[in-house]
Amino acid sequence: MVTNIIAAVAVLGILGAVFGLVLAVASKIFEVKKDPREEEILSHLAGANCGGCGFPGCGGCAAAILAGTAPVTACAPAGAENAAAIAKIMGLEAPTGERQVAFVRCTGGVNAKKRFDYVGVQDCISATKVAGGPLECAFGCLGFGSCVKACQFGAMSIGPGGTAVVDPDKCTACMACASACPRHLITSVPASKKVHVGCANQDKGKAAMSVCSTSCIGCGLCQKECKKDAVHVVNGVAVIDYDKCVGCKLCTKVCPRDAILPAATAEEKEKYKAIKKAQAEKAKAAEAK
Repeated sequence: MVTNIIAAVAVLGILGAVFGLVLAVASKIFEVKKDPREEEILSHLAGANCGGCGFPGCGGCAAAILAGTAPVTACAPAGAENAAAIAKIMGLEAPTGERQVAFVRCTGGVNAKKRFDYVGVQDCISATKVAGGPLECAFGCLGFGSCVKACQFGAMSIGPGGTAVVDPDKCTACMACASACPRHLITSVPASKKVHVGCANQDKGKAAMSVCSTSCIGCGLCQKECKKDAVHVVNGVAVIDYDKCVGCKLCTKVCPRDAILPAATAEEKEKYKAIKKAQAEKAKAAEAK
């Protein structure tokens, strides 16, 4: 009996050794050589697996960069320094370009009219499933924080006005927030630029005016006032060309709806009107001579 047990154990041991040897040999024969650069690239990524790059996690992003199907800047949260390091690994020149941050094109919130009070799941996508959402404005921020939940860097929050806002100091421009917004209100802007259009409403003047007190109505005053040709009304809403914008804020002073941020105060607007009036009177007097 004992002899049989010992023999069975010995046989199993021998079979285990043989199978182990076979597997070891097979693993060597069928081994897929992994490029060591992939691990190097991975070490320079943010490690948040936020999905902002469009790939399944940081590992997928590293593989895509190595394969040449994604740029060395694919991981925005990694920043310029790491992008330069990845470029060096790939034998490329360090990328250039200004740091980008996310911006929410809406200042509606408490300024926007509601059709009904939504009491369902506190999620923007869920809210849109109920008759298109509770706001009269079909372009407005719903304020339920889907973007806030998507941000893994603590850069998004719902501001006191009821709309999502971005902390530019914390933002990595991964744009996971943009993917989470059902209204497509979040875009990337140059971090150095401070003047932005806080509205995405493409309805015509009266229609836009009727749903929100801070909506852009496409009046074109900002376009006429801009000395740098940096503001244009496109599809009924003002759009800023950041390559031309110098941040003079003249557009904010003539906007009757405070749709361009930072919104000018009543005092600033009155002062600017007085300056414009004085300039017009001076020009008229010069023509009369």
